[in-house]
Amino acid sequence: MKLFRKVLIANRGEIAVRIIRACRELNIGTVAVFSDIEKDSMHVRLADEAICIGPASVADSYLNIPGILSAAEITDAEAIHPGYGFLSENPQFAEACKKSKISFIGPTSENIRLAGNKSKAKQILRKKGIPVIPGSSGALQDKKSASAIARKIGYPVIIKASAGGGGRGMRIVTEESVLDHSLSAAESESLTSFGNGELYIEKYIPQIRHIEVQIATDNSGKTVHLGERDCSIQRRHQKLIEESPSPISTEKLRKKLGDYAIKAAEALKFRNVGTIEFIVDGDDNIYFMEINTRVQVEHPVTEMVTGIDIIKEQIKLASGLPIAFEQKEVTVKGHSIECRINAEDPYTFIPSPGKITFLYQPGGPGVRVDTHVYSGCTIPPYYDSMIAKLIVRGRNRMEAIERMLRALNEYVIEGVKTTIPFHKKVLAHPDFISGNFSTSFLERVKII
Repeated sequence: MKLFRKVLIANRGEIAVRIIRACRELNIGTVAVFSDIEKDSMHVRLADEAICIGPASVADSYLNIPGILSAAEITDAEAIHPGYGFLSENPQFAEACKKSKISFIGPTSENIRLAGNKSKAKQILRKKGIPVIPGSSGALQDKKSASAIARKIGYPVIIKASAGGGGRGMRIVTEESVLDHSLSAAESESLTSFGNGELYIEKYIPQIRHIEVQIATDNSGKTVHLGERDCSIQRRHQKLIEESPSPISTEKLRKKLGDYAIKAAEALKFRNVGTIEFIVDGDDNIYFMEINTRVQVEHPVTEMVTGIDIIKEQIKLASGLPIAFEQKEVTVKGHSIECRINAEDPYTFIPSPGKITFLYQPGGPGVRVDTHVYSGCTIPPYYDSMIAKLIVRGRNRMEAIERMLRALNEYVIEGVKTTIPFHKKVLAHPDFISGNFSTSFLERVKII
């Protein structure tokens, strides 16, 4: 099998730049697509070709399937990389690519559809002996059945959207008196966000760690995992800081997580690159949470400690090439931390679009910046507010923390507000330094 000759990137921002760089190192031509307000964006400047696919609205541009496929056909692109967000987990888009005889760089449409139905995925994995959180065996039928399940597993419970993600369609319920209202609110939000109002219910476990395992599977079904990432520093279920390995990880816990991840991938007949997400409680009990059928925002921390280029692996696997290494060859060396730098007020987290009037990015040993912004560029109000990812690697976790603090102090972005001050406070907090945190860390310590 040969690598693709030309790849279209159906995305924008730092992930589009990241994919273009990987393609260039593989000697693959690139096509950028952009909305009419982003003609001066970095991904447009770096790609070999670029095509405008519509106005600023995401519905008319980055979610415009006919426009993206037309751009691929016009430029004779053999494959499309969806990045993350937008159409990356849209099974209809993956199917449309296949019908147009264009390779989709990612899991199959069947993988995406099954993973998107979280309650069904959990049913399959439960039968395979993978622990899942106690809750409904499938989508909720009505409020009466939801009430019965909640009473059986005990309050507090958490309602989740079957097709959900990013904290949308999610409600924590502490007592039965508010269950009906929470179900209605979650269903409404799920319909608005995903076009699907199906819900499921689980036991709510406080003080958990959110730990995910990166996997890669070739077309023969061979699966390897690349270790774990800890994504427990969150605000309203949105990840803010990630690291690898997890501060709570032991060889025993890592092996168990990895074994579960590979078993899940095999049970779901997974292909290409993805992430199996778990929660781990205070007694190191592991529960499957969900599977992500795309590259993750936080993939660089895994790259930093394993030396494996995950984007290149995606492209190679989609080309039909086998995984070129064995599980025993995957080693985790050192420690890596990533801070998501958002154009937001660091105290209120309100988006702060505008023109970047001055930019100085940190460097030095063990420092990586994945970004698409430059001095003089404008951050539009139409898209996600993340403008950069600051990633560091150290010989151990303490050195990684010290290096991240040094890099954050060097980082200068003027013209828009950013979350850099927030990250400095988290990285310097004694509980973060000691590894004593969970997904409720920000609610507990009141950093800002």
